[in-house]
Amino acid sequence: MAYEIPVLVMSFKANGDLSEKQFYFVELDSSGDVGACNSATDKPCGVLLNKPDASGKTAEVGVLGVFKVSSDAALSIGDLIGTSADGQADAKTPGTDTTEYVVGRVLEATTAAAGLATCMINCLNPHRAA
Repeated sequence: MAYEIPVLVMSFKANGDLSEKQFYFVELDSSGDVGACNSATDKPCGVLLNKPDASGKTAEVGVLGVFKVSSDAALSIGDLIGTSADGQADAKTPGTDTTEYVVGRVLEATTAAAGLATCMINCLNPHRAA
């Protein structure tokens, strides 16, 4: 069962309706608001923890700690992760996914897409999977 141990959670304004994006990776836009990541090469600023349903509403974002993250496909314990093209967690392979950012590691696996994985997340210092 997925669990959380938050260390750093920050509040931002949502840049739109994110009510269907809870536990997805989010990124900062040029205004300093957050929206769901929409490319595998995006640099996530954290994991959306609540469900803001309109632009300007408060988005609670897990930046550092252990968080539930929605998976794009099955994930195994120890997988390095970053965002997929729709904001869900996606396994990253060093040396292969060199244009994509790694922001965490899976602690508790998922067996299929849209499952909730338990992941160590550090969006303070993202690095490419080089």
